[in-house]
Amino acid sequence: MSVPRVAVVGGGLTGLAAAWHLRGDAEVTLYEAGRRLGGQVHTIELSDGPLDVGADAVLARQAAGPALLDALGFAAEERVHPTSSRVQLWIGAALRPLPEATVFGVPTDLRAVVASRVLSPADLAVIASEPLRPRRVVAGDRSVADLVGERFGHRVVARLVEPLLGGVYAGAAKRLSAQATLPPVWAAAAEHRSLLRGLAAHRARTAADDRPVFVTVRGGLGRVVDRLAADLGEAVRTATPVRALSQDDRGVALHLDAGTEVVDAVVLAVPAAVAAGLLATQRPAVARELAGIRAASVGVVALAYDRGDAAAAPAGSGVLVPRDQGRLTKAITIGAGKWPHLAARERFVLRASVGRIDDDRALALDDDRLLEQVDAEVRRCLGLRAPARERVVVRWPDALPQYDVGHHARLDRIHHLLGQGPPGVHLGGAGLDGVGLAARAADAARLAEGVRRQLHARAEATP
Repeated sequence: MSVPRVAVVGGGLTGLAAAWHLRGDAEVTLYEAGRRLGGQVHTIELSDGPLDVGADAVLARQAAGPALLDALGFAAEERVHPTSSRVQLWIGAALRPLPEATVFGVPTDLRAVVASRVLSPADLAVIASEPLRPRRVVAGDRSVADLVGERFGHRVVARLVEPLLGGVYAGAAKRLSAQATLPPVWAAAAEHRSLLRGLAAHRARTAADDRPVFVTVRGGLGRVVDRLAADLGEAVRTATPVRALSQDDRGVALHLDAGTEVVDAVVLAVPAAVAAGLLATQRPAVARELAGIRAASVGVVALAYDRGDAAAAPAGSGVLVPRDQGRLTKAITIGAGKWPHLAARERFVLRASVGRIDDDRALALDDDRLLEQVDAEVRRCLGLRAPARERVVVRWPDALPQYDVGHHARLDRIHHLLGQGPPGVHLGGAGLDGVGLAARAADAARLAEGVRRQLHARAEATP
């Protein structure tokens, strides 16, 4: 019996990990259109050491992320957990603490919100009265702005919730799905008359979990990509775009610049728009659904300052900037305050994030102007005394998928339509069901298991 052949399209973490999981089950080939592997995992050298300028952490409480680090042999001493989780909000000329006891910015404790001094007395009155108001029952999904704003007021959305969503999705609360982006909030709203009390109950249930929330590796998360690629070896083909897919009784055909490759199964671990293009002819209904998933372009500005110029910098892991402040910078990750291995660096290093789905002002600037303006905003925010000694910008076009209202229903339609055709095409990627490296690791394991089941069924059916 011949060894089955599997193609993985996409060399980001999802594709690399899926191919890595399948390497003992089939003859696997990974095709990456660009010359660099890792997708949004990218580590550069800045000043006196490596710095991640894409994803910079793995969610440690989602099992698939640490499990992948275990499987790749990262020892305990190579892993680093945040020193601080303290986040502040830059409002006007002041830094205010993000209130404690929130669920993705949604309040669970009125006293914590009062102590932060982020909201006005009128806003606080809306929160205090929330348990007394009747619940509006709405069929189907709702936007974050609609669900949270109805219960707590628009200022809670603008000042507390949307800044956090901006860091993860670069999206707008008026369009993002509460069901897909804030699952605990969605569940609390469905199960309780009062969202405040429902989320307080959620926090009480999870309070005993004292595990670190995030983990990274010394030397940058690019090392994860390097280990996956090293294990795959010659199975990885960079600068090899797949132009189209077709399918017949022989299997799935990949149309490449150099010819056609026929495989038993293909894993599409690419952005939704790319997958839509590949499936446009063979699976047009699936392609139309995928084409409806929007994506935001963002950028990361990495900055390194002399330690003496950063003496007055605030403690904590970072700063979030509400969109109503009108600044280019939407978030600052203070590397020296967040990660102990970066705190030991000679220079004070940090990252600033720019770009939202509906705000491309920063990305419209050339590199020099963007670096200059973001450096100036960061210095004003953190009280730094002189410009950065080193500055690098990395742009991420169409990088963050938007889980708009109805996203889960769209996924149901995609999986149903995909199941109507012949087996062989397996669809994954951040555009579908989860941003973040732990979610991508889980998706890779799911995709690999789906391929194994298909290959097993085919072997069972072969005389």
